[in-house]
Amino acid sequence: MTITASDHAVISQSLIAAAREMGVKLIRSAYSTIVRDANDASSALLDRHGHVVAQAELNAMHLGSISTAFEPFARYYDLSALTEDDVLITNHPYFGGQHLPDIFMFSPIRVGGELVGFAASVAHHIDVGGGAPGLNMAAREFYQEGLIIPPVRFSLSRDWAGGAVERLFAENFRVPEQTIGDLYAQLAGNNTGIARVRQLCEKYGSATVVATMEELQNYAERRIRSAISEIPNGTFDGEDLMDSDGITDDPVRFKARVVIEDDRISVDFTGTSPQVRSNINAPYASTLASTMSCIKAALTAPDVPFNAGTARPIEISAPLGTILNPKHPAPVRARMVAGYRAFNAVMKALAQAAPERVMAAGFDTTTGPYLSHSGAHGYKVYHEIIGGGYGASAELDGCSGVDGPMSNCSNAPVESLDMDFDYFRVVGYGLRPDSGGAGRQRGGLGIVRRYAILKDGIQYAQYGDRFNFKPEGLFGAAAGQEASCVLSRDGEDLNLPSKTSRILQAGDVLSVNTGGGAGYGPVRERSRELVMRDLEDGYITPETARDVYGLEIGSLDR
Repeated sequence: MTITASDHAVISQSLIAAAREMGVKLIRSAYSTIVRDANDASSALLDRHGHVVAQAELNAMHLGSISTAFEPFARYYDLSALTEDDVLITNHPYFGGQHLPDIFMFSPIRVGGELVGFAASVAHHIDVGGGAPGLNMAAREFYQEGLIIPPVRFSLSRDWAGGAVERLFAENFRVPEQTIGDLYAQLAGNNTGIARVRQLCEKYGSATVVATMEELQNYAERRIRSAISEIPNGTFDGEDLMDSDGITDDPVRFKARVVIEDDRISVDFTGTSPQVRSNINAPYASTLASTMSCIKAALTAPDVPFNAGTARPIEISAPLGTILNPKHPAPVRARMVAGYRAFNAVMKALAQAAPERVMAAGFDTTTGPYLSHSGAHGYKVYHEIIGGGYGASAELDGCSGVDGPMSNCSNAPVESLDMDFDYFRVVGYGLRPDSGGAGRQRGGLGIVRRYAILKDGIQYAQYGDRFNFKPEGLFGAAAGQEASCVLSRDGEDLNLPSKTSRILQAGDVLSVNTGGGAGYGPVRERSRELVMRDLEDGYITPETARDVYGLEIGSLDR
């Protein structure tokens, strides 16, 4: 059917606004710090076939994966027969999901008896069972990582609110109040999306809204094809390294071959290391999301919406059995680390094709400490995503002290943690001077976050990266500083590896130091004014200003 330009503009922007409102509702309704404060969640509206139409700008790792997570439901169920009482749910990494803590929920949107679409949400849940609270670094298969939810359909009225599904979940989660509370928050977000789409259908008619959903995807496809066509054709290779798999000390290699042909891009990860025994494997959905995030961030303008149309000109392949497409039942809990290395490999390839559009490598890794304790009132599990330094770009310094470009989470306020957890206290929090790589544009600074442990027997687990390999500078710039984690006990400091778990005691102090981003462009081309500003702000030390940037000693005495 024909849609007027004015109707398309109003309805399409209303759909995007509704997806954003869904995300706000989810986050403001959540119980856990990882969703309520860190915003580790996403929301979207899908068309009646399960293709994403509009998605909130929350967690970029979910870009491209919500449609993928929905695909099994279209195979198992007659979508047209779904009712308003049905909910579709999954967290299965080998059926389109990512890792077990990410639970996807889809709610049908029916208007006048007709299925017009789905409201979708995904949130990272603080604990979903498994061999250790929140994070089982010893897992050697994904069965040991938590409760597995295949793509299933349940009834809200029968199975939720004290029903069988809710009770099943509550008995498998160590912190059921937080996890079940966050699932209710997801349903609240979905209900917001349902209400907004119904309002649009009542005002403009269901046929017009459905047609606009399709046209919005076509619009995104046209915009990204146009962006790709501005880049020269060719074949470009990128490569990046991960410290290790957490079991051996051997680095893990990621290779990406990017082929640009007119208005299409193909990305092939052949040559990437085989899957590993530890939990840093990335299921294929995570590899798709990592690649899509990189391409969209580098090549498109911010006003280009993300939806299923964005993926149409992009072909992504990763050989089965590699770390970016592991075979069942490989563990995948820490898949974000592998996803970032795929992101970096693709970005390095694009740097050869479109140097003015890319950014240098950043700290680019999830640094996710877990602290947990079981007391008289059950478990308390803390998890947070610690930010670091972005890589610089052709025109801008890298951001300092923010989460990586694929996660976009916020740090939890210290005051919030003081209220929720009595077995540790944050005693230090700030930027790391000199951690950003020097260049015409400087890399962003990493963070230090220090935890004083207040009780014995605290379980600690973490996964991260960039402890051994610094993010490389682009076009004559310097690398960013590597990360580290230091445990101080009885006057001695112990450097912990990037992927580890151990038991902490009262009096221990844990310092999590995230890496900085790399610079962009020749170091000596940085303006004197910018070097002086960095010095005055405490981003660099006088020694760096003098020895790296060549600022005269006299300038430092002022």
